[in-house]
Amino acid sequence: MRKKTLANRRFVKPSFSYLIEKKRDGGEFNQDEIRYIVDSMLDGEMPQHQLAALAMAIYFRGMSAAETAILTEEMMLSGEVIDLSKLSRPKIDKYSTGGVGDKTSMVLVALAAASGVVIPMMSGTDEEFVIGTLDKMSAIPGFKTELSIDKFVKQLTEIQCGIVAQSPAISPADSKLYELRQSTGTVPSLPLIAAGVLSKKLAEGAEGLIIDVKWGTGSFIEDLEQSKQLARTMTRVGRSMKRRCVALVTDMNQPLGNTVGTALEVKEAIDLLKGEGPEDLQELVLKLGMEIVRLAGVAGSTLSAKQTVQRHIKDGSALVRFKEMVTAQGGDVSYIDNPEKFPKAKHVRKLPAPKRGYVHTINAAMIARGVSLLGAGRDVKTKKIDYAVGVSEIRKVGTQVKQGEPLMMIHYNSEAKLEQALEYFKAAYRLAPKRPNPSPLVVERVA
Repeated sequence: MRKKTLANRRFVKPSFSYLIEKKRDGGEFNQDEIRYIVDSMLDGEMPQHQLAALAMAIYFRGMSAAETAILTEEMMLSGEVIDLSKLSRPKIDKYSTGGVGDKTSMVLVALAAASGVVIPMMSGTDEEFVIGTLDKMSAIPGFKTELSIDKFVKQLTEIQCGIVAQSPAISPADSKLYELRQSTGTVPSLPLIAAGVLSKKLAEGAEGLIIDVKWGTGSFIEDLEQSKQLARTMTRVGRSMKRRCVALVTDMNQPLGNTVGTALEVKEAIDLLKGEGPEDLQELVLKLGMEIVRLAGVAGSTLSAKQTVQRHIKDGSALVRFKEMVTAQGGDVSYIDNPEKFPKAKHVRKLPAPKRGYVHTINAAMIARGVSLLGAGRDVKTKKIDYAVGVSEIRKVGTQVKQGEPLMMIHYNSEAKLEQALEYFKAAYRLAPKRPNPSPLVVERVA
């Protein structure tokens, strides 16, 4: 827990206006100034309008790697830091900036645990149009995402993995700052993203971190170079804090896999754990899984890392560990054994191709927003999710279609919601007469 130390040091508290102007003019904060900012933010001493101005100054002027590392540590120490030192196995976590149709976290926690790695995954709130991992896991009846830190550590001790909601005791400074960033248009600030993510992940007890930085229409970062810069920033800051860190920059210009929804995505994750499922998801699970076992020291070479991941999928041990996690968190494991038990929508209809051609581009965010309108997103008023709705059999970029053939299948329960969602689904697809050149799923590796 954070301890105030400024009072015991020769530090003259600057005015908040001075700090804002210093960053506005491109200055660099020292450790005392950053500690003072974090303390003032936690205490409510810094007025909201000045904190907003400071966030905007950081957004435009940025922060150096040294500043970002200090901010990361100060925010990490603003709350509880989980001690996993009694667990002898390597502790590696995985973080994604959020992707449409991305089921990899559900698979990787079990795969890593089966490989001998402790993976303490606390999941927070994703972007508004992205369905978070917690909501997907909630499609399993009885599955509890809210665990105390003590219970979480106990579960990690017993089965090496868990997917739980972010504890409010972890990096409360970042939670407070993120809420303000959402209302001031400063969410995309790279140093604040890096410091926020790393402060939480390192406070969870991780010794190393695998980061999946998404770029494209389905990410809040649509610029490739900016995504690469975020990957470099996060790995650089991680290293400066003596943590092992690897980032993959991955394409999010179309949904991952063949489904977007909640129960539909859980079923696809189960397929992946059985060695089945869409090629793009299999590729990403393999590459991220290889990074986890290499960073953990479980596998030394690229070849042995690949063999380790493939073995635990093929022999079913990753699926067994997934079922153990579901059982530990109160979920009905019979749904994993028999995925047909998941709820089904009352209606299924196709989205017909308006003409003959090749799928040239797909706006992933449009599909995600449409699926949210169907009811898969968390309703703000009722906080309810319709686990049955979503889309499946998504035709991917480069696929040839005839006029009238389905671009995807829509699972829905309400005609009124369907009409709203259709506008987004139709706008998401662009067809062209020539086959487009496929983009690589993994654009860059930063280590």
